[in-house]
Amino acid sequence: MPKIVSLDEIWIDLPLKEVPWRNMIRELPHWRLFQLFKVTLDTGHVGVGEMPPYYTRFEVTDDARQRVIGKHPAEVMWDDTLGCGLQMACCDAAARLIDAPLWSLLGEKVRDRAYVGWWAIDMPVEDWILECQEGLDNGYTTFKSKARPWFDLENQLTKLCAFLPDHFKVDMDFNDFGLDPAIARPLCKSLERFKHLAIWESPILQEDLQGNRELRQHLSVPIAHHAGRPELASQIEQQACDGFVIEGGISWATKTAATLATFNKPFWLQWTGTNLTAFFGLHLQAVMTHCRWPAIHCHHMYIDQIVQEPFVVENGMASIPAGPGIGVTIDWDVVEQYRTQPQARPYPHPGVLLRVDWPSGTKSYFAHTEQMWAYFRASCAPAFVPGVHLVRVDDDGSDEWRGLHERVQNAPVHTNG
Repeated sequence: MPKIVSLDEIWIDLPLKEVPWRNMIRELPHWRLFQLFKVTLDTGHVGVGEMPPYYTRFEVTDDARQRVIGKHPAEVMWDDTLGCGLQMACCDAAARLIDAPLWSLLGEKVRDRAYVGWWAIDMPVEDWILECQEGLDNGYTTFKSKARPWFDLENQLTKLCAFLPDHFKVDMDFNDFGLDPAIARPLCKSLERFKHLAIWESPILQEDLQGNRELRQHLSVPIAHHAGRPELASQIEQQACDGFVIEGGISWATKTAATLATFNKPFWLQWTGTNLTAFFGLHLQAVMTHCRWPAIHCHHMYIDQIVQEPFVVENGMASIPAGPGIGVTIDWDVVEQYRTQPQARPYPHPGVLLRVDWPSGTKSYFAHTEQMWAYFRASCAPAFVPGVHLVRVDDDGSDEWRGLHERVQNAPVHTNG
C-alpha cells in the first residue's frame, strides 16, 4: 500500500499589496507568514498544503508530523487534528495518487462553478472603494468587510454604495461589536436603506441566542453566524441566525455542511490564504449543496502567488479545478523567492500608533488593534458614534511621538485636543 515517506516544511514571507498592507499592519501584520507542507509518497506522488496565518489555532504539532509518516494519505486526510496545512497536503496527495480531482474524494459534485467574494479589513472608505474597484475589475460581485465602532459606518456606506454598481453586494461583519440589540437594532435598521447590503455577520454577541433571535425579527437583511459558537444545535433550535460561516478542518466542515443542508440553512466557507487555499476551497464548495453564499479566500491581497494557474472569476463565480489533487501547479521559484526562516508570528508590528478621533474633540491613542478590541468590547467607549474616525499616526521622529508611543503600550491615552 502506498505510504507517506517524508514531510518537508517551508516558511515563506509573502508581502501584501499596498492598500491591504497599510491597513492590516495595525491588526494582522502576521498574515504575511505561511507554512507550506509537502508530503512525498513512496510512489513519488507529492501533495502540498499551506498553513495560512489566519489559522494559528490549527497549528501542525510535532505529534501530527510523526503520525502521518508511514500512512496512506487517504487514511489520515480526514483527521482535523493534523492542522490545516498538513491535512490539505494529505488531501492533495491522496487524490493525486488515484489521478482524480480532490472533490471526488469528498462527496458528490453538485456544481461546476462556485460563488466567491472579495474581502478587506476595516479601513477608510477611500481604501474600501479602491478594493471594490479591484474586485470589480477581477470579476467579483460581492465584498465583505468589517463594521467597526472606530469608523463612521453610515458615512462609509454612504460613500461606498454611491460608487458601487447596483449588482454589487456588500456583507458587513461586526465580529460581535454591536454587543446587544439595543445598540445594533437601530444602527442596522437605519443602514438597511442601502440596497447593496446583503448580509450582517455576527452583529451582536453570538452567545446571546435570545438577543439574536429578537434582532432577526426586526431586520430584513439576513444574519450570518460562525457555526458552533455556541453549539450548532442551539443556534439552529433557537433560530438565532439565517445562515452560517464554516471554517476549520474538512471533517468538521463536511459534517457541519450536511447538518445545515438538513435544516436548509445557507452558509459560506471561510478558508483564507494564497490561491492554493482558494483552489482547495473550491473542491469543498463543489460537493456542499448549501454553500450558497460567496466563499472568502483572501488570496487577492498578496502581491504574488505560489500557484501557477490564475484564479479566474467571472460574474462572481470560479470554476472547480478538474486536474488531479487540488488541480494546480506549485510555482517553486516563487516559493524560493519568499522563503524565510521559521519564526513566531510578530504582533504587534513595531512602530504602530493609532488614534481615534471623536466628534467631541477627544482623541484616543492605542498601541495596536488588540488593545482597541478589548477597550471597545468592555464598553469603555461609545459604540458607532457618527463622525468617529481611526487614523494611523506615522512616526515623525519627534520626542512627542516616541513618548506617546511608549505610554500607550500600557494603556490607552486620551486627550482633548
